[in-house]
Amino acid sequence: MATIASQVVLHPTVSQGLKYGGTTLGRDKAYRAIQYFARFYAWFLLSRGEKESAARWNALKTHLATARKLLRLGKPLEHLQAALKAALASGPAGEQITTIGRQIGYFGYLSFDALVWVNAVKFYSFSPETSTKISKLANRFWLAGIVLSILNGALKNVRLAKEGRRLKRSMAMPEKAVGQEAAEETRLSTVLASRDATRQQLVIDLLDLWIPATALGISSMNDGVLGIFGVITSVMAGQKQWQSVNGKS
Repeated sequence: MATIASQVVLHPTVSQGLKYGGTTLGRDKAYRAIQYFARFYAWFLLSRGEKESAARWNALKTHLATARKLLRLGKPLEHLQAALKAALASGPAGEQITTIGRQIGYFGYLSFDALVWVNAVKFYSFSPETSTKISKLANRFWLAGIVLSILNGALKNVRLAKEGRRLKRSMAMPEKAVGQEAAEETRLSTVLASRDATRQQLVIDLLDLWIPATALGISSMNDGVLGIFGVITSVMAGQKQWQSVNGKS
């Protein structure tokens, strides 16, 4: 019995899960997946008239959303630093501008979202009108950040696709030095990996876009669809963090 228990508790997957859960981003993505599943399931239960069960899942969704706001209290400065670093870096102008704009958008979103948390935990109570304005500003900045992220991803994807084709044509040419061929193969591998990561982020952004858009009344998707979108993007982002934490590519 002890052997079976040790095999379960000390299993590499359990160890990797603990390592993943030991990071703030890992916990955030796990909480987010549960939060959006709760949003979907509460909608599903309400559609069947099960109001009491739906209220439990709505309460879980609300509390997880509040907990995640607490986890993100320091992140506005991270995005501000990222915007400054992007401004000082060199690169294609379109990608640089959209990167700066995206980071400023997320800075604004998380800054106002922190005020939403302050009001939610009753540390400081805003008037209903002010609370609504703060929430709308947070969603506007979030939407702007996602739109700029989509533009950045589209520009980057085009550039990487062109570079990938150029490298493939170059590698197909005969009579090439061994060192040059190896360097081109390494560069192509890097370009393809970056392109795949960019495309994955584009999918995440295209799905997440509808969450603030619906909150602002720009679209009219129901909580069931938004919940499924949120679960998908949470799992996708969580997978990236899992690979990063556990040293997998």
